Amino acid sequence: MKRRTFIKHSLAAGSAGLILPAGLLSGCARNSTLRIAQIGTGRMGHGDMKNAMAAGIGDNGIFGRVVAVCDVDSKRVAHAKQEVEAFYKEQGESTVDVKTYGDYRDVLARKDIDAVIISTPENWHALIGIAAANAGKSMYLQKPLTYSIPEGQALVKAVRANNVTLQVGSQQRSSVYFRQICTIIRNNWLGALKAIEVEVPTDQGEAHGEVTAPPENLNYDMWLGPCPETGYVEVGVHPQNDFSRPGWLQRERYCLGMITGWGSHMYDIAQWGIGKDLDSGPVEVSSKGEFPDRGIFNVHVGYEGEAVYDNGVKLISRNGSPGVKFITEGGEARCWRGGFSCSDESLLKRKPGAGEVQLYESRDHMKDFLDSALKGKDPICPVEVGHRSNTVCVLHHLSMKLNGRKIRWNPKEEKAIGDPEVTKLINVPMREPWTI
Repeated sequence: MKRRTFIKHSLAAGSAGLILPAGLLSGCARNSTLRIAQIGTGRMGHGDMKNAMAAGIGDNGIFGRVVAVCDVDSKRVAHAKQEVEAFYKEQGESTVDVKTYGDYRDVLARKDIDAVIISTPENWHALIGIAAANAGKSMYLQKPLTYSIPEGQALVKAVRANNVTLQVGSQQRSSVYFRQICTIIRNNWLGALKAIEVEVPTDQGEAHGEVTAPPENLNYDMWLGPCPETGYVEVGVHPQNDFSRPGWLQRERYCLGMITGWGSHMYDIAQWGIGKDLDSGPVEVSSKGEFPDRGIFNVHVGYEGEAVYDNGVKLISRNGSPGVKFITEGGEARCWRGGFSCSDESLLKRKPGAGEVQLYESRDHMKDFLDSALKGKDPICPVEVGHRSNTVCVLHHLSMKLNGRKIRWNPKEEKAIGDPEVTKLINVPMREPWTI
């Protein structure tokens, strides 16, 4: 079967049974075909861009098209342009014109672009996301939603004020394994929930390198953006010759480490299962982390934590094989990428009946975004959900940095209770001229 035909039939099969939320946004697309720009064309951006191109092919042709690519590294943006043009030529198109940019603001100024995919380091997520919302663009935004909690609050407000669609890159929600386990828990089919256990991988290795002049193809000052000025070390930014895991993922001012890198995925599922994912969260968080000397890599490695919700359910975190386990009065149910298990195996195939909780069903995370953006509605993982899962991550990180201090949290007001030091640390300063 030709690739084009295979993609069409695969996506058609994956869309069967899609359940759409009732609430619609007013900011729908201006074009019948969603015109998309990819912002950030590195390791994750490369994959997001390819997913968008494949997901944008429907039974009646292309309904979501990548028309522009943007990156502060000109080598990467040139490579992305080639990838996009080659993809559409494989679909039988003789002429493909993909514009390239080095500044996201030039992308957002284009009135003919309906949506953007933001796959940059997370220190940039809020700034670009808010600007995209203010420009009326729908967006697929990689997790974690933002670097800090106040940035997340500001992004939520911008998305809602401008009535745009935002899909967080928490793709586990579009997996039957995670959805079915959360359906079991939300409906109490296995009895009342008592506790949740979350496991995430561990960062490792160390990095050392001399400060050098950045390569001519990299706008390093723009890469730093809101972060303090610091010398360029390639191993701490991203590789210049491949798309392997970048070093910034282990540098605390650009990323908080696995607590957000994988924690945002697993805490998202934990809160989906407990029903605290949209407008709530824990009331207490405590966590201890290990911060050995690893050169310029300074995020935590091992960690363990505990969060408590207002209904008494405890969320216990540790390092291990990524997954989520729900412990109930009647047994256990667990989900991970590629599988699930339950002490009552019959529940793995059970469907909700009338009056029971039926969770939003998506079988393709990117396609769900494209559909939602075209229809002007919320997708399976809207901005509030991404913000609330990231809040759990950041609170764990803050507790680690305070040597395991218990943080009392008001999830309604999104404020620390009786702890001025936590309140101060929550607000992360930005380097001028970058401000929210």
